[in-house]
Amino acid sequence: MRGVIERIRRANRPPFHTLTPAGARQAYEAAAEILDLPRAPLARVEDILLPADDGTPLRARLYAPSHERLPVLLYLHGGGFTIGSVETHDSLCRQFALRSGAAVVSLEYRLAPEHHFPVAVEDAWAGLRRLREQASALGLDGTRLAVGGDSAGGTLSAVCAILARDAGFPLALQMLITPGTTAHQDTPSHERFAHGFILEKPAIDWFFAQYIDAAQRKDWRFAPLEAEDLEGVAPAWVCLAECDPLVDEGLAYADRLRLAGVPVTLDLYKGVTHDFIKLGRAVPEALQAQAAGAQLLKEVLFP
Repeated sequence: MRGVIERIRRANRPPFHTLTPAGARQAYEAAAEILDLPRAPLARVEDILLPADDGTPLRARLYAPSHERLPVLLYLHGGGFTIGSVETHDSLCRQFALRSGAAVVSLEYRLAPEHHFPVAVEDAWAGLRRLREQASALGLDGTRLAVGGDSAGGTLSAVCAILARDAGFPLALQMLITPGTTAHQDTPSHERFAHGFILEKPAIDWFFAQYIDAAQRKDWRFAPLEAEDLEGVAPAWVCLAECDPLVDEGLAYADRLRLAGVPVTLDLYKGVTHDFIKLGRAVPEALQAQAAGAQLLKEVLFP
């Protein structure tokens, strides 16, 4: 991990917070899969559209290791609600499909600052409902459904799990990979890992300034730790990195889920940073985490 950080430093790329949102997206797209595994071939890789509640067609990509009627994971990419796309997380979604045997649908929710909070939440929730409704037409099994994502996508997945509980439809699993869960990024790990560990404080501040007003930050749809009640949400896989500003809030959310009686599998990977799960060419823990998440998906979706 130290070697990866040094390589990134030597590349001397401008930090995201010094760029425009459009420039940051281009920079992330160009670099996102450099240290990811090669894109694995799969039996099905199809671009589809899932309509948002306002009718806007949202781009999505379906990955499946076979043409059978498979259960499905809705995947929500990371990127601080401001950057990221189907393309930046293509390799990771292929790995989850390949290793679990399930289908994966990666959703491109609308990004800030063009689309402010809570548009990303609304798009993610609409995508989950549409996937359930349209599963049969896609040759998938909408009765066996999971949601997951990394970073901002982990936040959105936690929120979707609460909304799914409230709507009365069951999810087999919520996969929360290095999620953000607090309102104000004020835990000790935010101070301890503020600089030099991939995701830095100026970038976090910039992402959230694009996405949400300060007065809205205690809304549980931004900060799931603010939710009053977590009882009855889907079982969770919480995948955390030791050297991540978000690690404390990930641990706190896992604790809240357990206190509410929710089954939690917590994997804390030592010596790695935020976004480590996308470094499969360079960091062995990325492969371990991908395998662990896929194995849990397999267990809950193919009981």
